[in-house]
Amino acid sequence: MFEMAASGDHPSSPPSETFPTDEKPPRLEEMLDTAHDPAYGEAVRIAGLVQRVTAANPSPFTFAGTGTYIVGRQRVAVIDPGPDDAAHVTSLLRALEGRTVTHICVTHTHSDHSPASRALAAATGAPVFGFGPHPAGDIRRGGEDPAAVTEEPGDWDFIPDVTLAHGDVLADEGWTLECLHTPGHISNHLCFALPEGRAVFTGDHVMGWSSTIIPPPDGNLGDYLRSLELLIDRGDRDEVYWPTHGPPITSPARYVRALLAHRHRRTAQILECLREGPATIPALVARMYTDTPKMLHPAAERSVLAHLIHLAERGRVSAEPDDDDRTRRYDPA
Repeated sequence: MFEMAASGDHPSSPPSETFPTDEKPPRLEEMLDTAHDPAYGEAVRIAGLVQRVTAANPSPFTFAGTGTYIVGRQRVAVIDPGPDDAAHVTSLLRALEGRTVTHICVTHTHSDHSPASRALAAATGAPVFGFGPHPAGDIRRGGEDPAAVTEEPGDWDFIPDVTLAHGDVLADEGWTLECLHTPGHISNHLCFALPEGRAVFTGDHVMGWSSTIIPPPDGNLGDYLRSLELLIDRGDRDEVYWPTHGPPITSPARYVRALLAHRHRRTAQILECLREGPATIPALVARMYTDTPKMLHPAAERSVLAHLIHLAERGRVSAEPDDDDRTRRYDPA
């Protein structure tokens, strides 16, 4: 079953920079969780209605690998089929034997999430649901130096059979998935809420092992902050988040507040650095990410760029004319 939303509008109010006076947000570093057994290839039941099959594609950006979720019992939805990996598809089809796949749902179109939707659809006949194709505004990274890769590449071949919008509802026997449009990491990102489990499948929008990369030009910090607040505004409806990578998040509201606070602290840190004089993005990263491995500095540079774009849009920093993001110098406005 597929129901259109009563209203497809995504919240558009500007993100706040304050928190309730009766609750100090925790530090993100205190809440990160890297304890996770991927059990590659096995169908692991993680909740009454939910199983997970994890692909063996670990990397600095996928953590232990892509966790594909199976929702339901006999008539099921599959969320984030995963990479173009024959072994993973075989494991997934083995887990689905004797059941009917009614929906193939994709949180977004990075190559660790959506490509296997095509093989799964061909094997099961189920339609593929997603927000849309890979965003035209994203940077093609196919020819990029591997040492400078900042995210999994885009799945430019993805075309959903059914296009979803914020508030749309998918349902079948014993389960319901509510679509939440959560741009920021990428503009076509969706989360899927499962009210029967008081859970949200958060894709890459919220992950328990790491903060999320926001890679411009399609990645947008303002959108990301608004999408975090969308989850906060759900109140106590959700007891657990199931990210596509890594372990569950069992204190979701508190964790999202930690993510929001982390971004505001990062913004304040950038402004503090710039008050000491104009600086380039690599210089800012070298000062701010002293505990981060150098191989991840390119990703950190994209994140800092996202913060600087957000600050420039709000009139809080200015930039010298320069077509190169890495050599452009920034000043507080």
